[in-house]
Parts: sequence; C-alpha cells; structure tokens
Amino acid sequence: MEAFRDVELRHLRYFVTVSEHGSFRQAGLALGVRESAISRRMRDLEDCLGASLFQRRASGVTLTLAGHRFLHRVRLGLQNINDGIRDVGAIGRSEEGRIRIGIFSSLASGFLHELLLSYEHEHSSVHIELIDGNPAEHVASIRQLGLDVAFITGTAEWSGCETTTLWFERVFAVLPSTHRLAQEADLKWTDLMQERFIVSDAAPGPEIRDYLVRRIADFGHHPDIQPQYVGRNNLLTLVAIGNGITVTSEATTAARFPGVIYRPIQDEILPFSAVWSPHNDNPACRRLLSMARARTTSTSDIRSAR
Repeated sequence: MEAFRDVELRHLRYFVTVSEHGSFRQAGLALGVRESAISRRMRDLEDCLGASLFQRRASGVTLTLAGHRFLHRVRLGLQNINDGIRDVGAIGRSEEGRIRIGIFSSLASGFLHELLLSYEHEHSSVHIELIDGNPAEHVASIRQLGLDVAFITGTAEWSGCETTTLWFERVFAVLPSTHRLAQEADLKWTDLMQERFIVSDAAPGPEIRDYLVRRIADFGHHPDIQPQYVGRNNLLTLVAIGNGITVTSEATTAARFPGVIYRPIQDEILPFSAVWSPHNDNPACRRLLSMARARTTSTSDIRSAR
C-alpha cells in the first residue's frame, strides 16, 4: 500500500495514452513528452504495481492481461476525477449550488426584484432560497452561516459582518382611496401627524413602528400606532376599509390592491444594504454580491430621484 503513494496522476495518463497508441514514441508525441520519459514512467508504474503492464516489442507495445484489467479501472478513475474537477469548477463559477437570502423588502419591483431576475437568468442551476425576517434575525443567522446574505433597511454596521449600501427607495403613505389626502400628489409628515397608523405585528411591522415614532417625534408629536395581528394583504384590507393608514417602501407599490392608493412622502428615502459574513466562502453568494454592486445606484441618480 505504501508503494502506491508513489503513483502519480501523470503516470496513469501516460499509461492510458500508451495503451491507445501502442507505442511509447507515439504516446510521447501526443503528450509532448520525450519517449524516454514515457518509458521510464511506465517502468516506475510497473514497479509500484508489481506487475508488467506491457509486452515490449520492436514494433511497439501491447497490453498484458494485467494491463487490460488495469486500463479499465484507470479509465474509470480518471473519468471520476475529471467529473469532480468539472463539478467543482461549476460550483466555483456559480453554475451550481445553493444560496440562502434573507429579505426585508418587497420583491414586487425595484432593485432586488431586478437583481434576482438577472441572477436567475445567468445562474439558473443555483437554487435560491428566500427567507423573510427582521434585520436582527437575519444578522444572527448570517453570523452562524445559516444565511449567505441578507438585504435589509438601514446602513448600520453589524459586528462580525460585512455590509454595503446598495440601493435607495422612496417612502410612501398607504391610504384608502377615499381618504381626504387622496388627491394630493405627495405628502408631508405634517399632513399625517393626526392619522391613526396600523402596522403588522410581524416583520417588517415592528421596524415600521419604530420608524414612524422617530420621524413624527421630530415634530414633537407621538403617533397613534395600532398593531394588527395580520399579514400584509389583510393589513391593506384594513387600510382600504378605513381602519387606519400605514407606510411602505417604493418596491411594494408595484402590487396594486383594491381600495388602496400610495402617495410618496416628501424627501423620505430609505437606504437598503447587503449584510454577509466575511467567513462565508459560498461562490454563489460572492457572484450575487458582485452583481449587486454592479447595479448599485450612483449618488447622482439618488439625488435626481429625490
């Protein structure tokens, strides 16, 4: 067994080539290696195996019985190695694999929607898993490598993680279509201070609540915010029937809902960032981040959007 450690992959490739050409000289020409080197390596291989692989004649070489049996195994082994190299290379090029993405934004439209569409188009063999949650949950999972990357609101630095700001979205008030402000093209916070806001108890509801408290507190007013134990669609139903209003980011406004209208709030822009672990070596994740950076909105574009 110890002797077999001296067998190198090139010995096996030389062996297969010699068996196909029936000549050390022709094998050497095919491989770009001197005939003497081929002959010497085949002798080394036979010494390691303890069996003759070739019958040597002036006209060339032919396989012995041991050589025939060995050739079959070597071809299978080299094929498996080549398959492994191809498969690993495909993973390295993000042609295969899996990526787990934490999201905190709507996929209805906008930056994240277009990014994932492009990624799916270019890397269709990569399985994408999307996980809803709040930023703290996503970051905890990233640190444990349960998620590859998360796209969340804000520009905060998270301990043990890498972050980069990628895109910005306007903030919209969500109103019933019969609301007194429905005819306005856009709104100010002062227009909304006396309104009752409703938010979901699940993500991103708690973050929206905190956001409303911070923004309206700037005007010396504490907002009336009522949590609702419903999902997004039912929350919009409550808005439509006049139970309150809410706010949302721009991407969600692509999804129309009966009885609901969206109005932008002046000068309100939300940043969105990618967060990932520096210890994550998933090539599919690296490729996604590279694509995301390439699509990042420039500062001038952001200003013009305002």
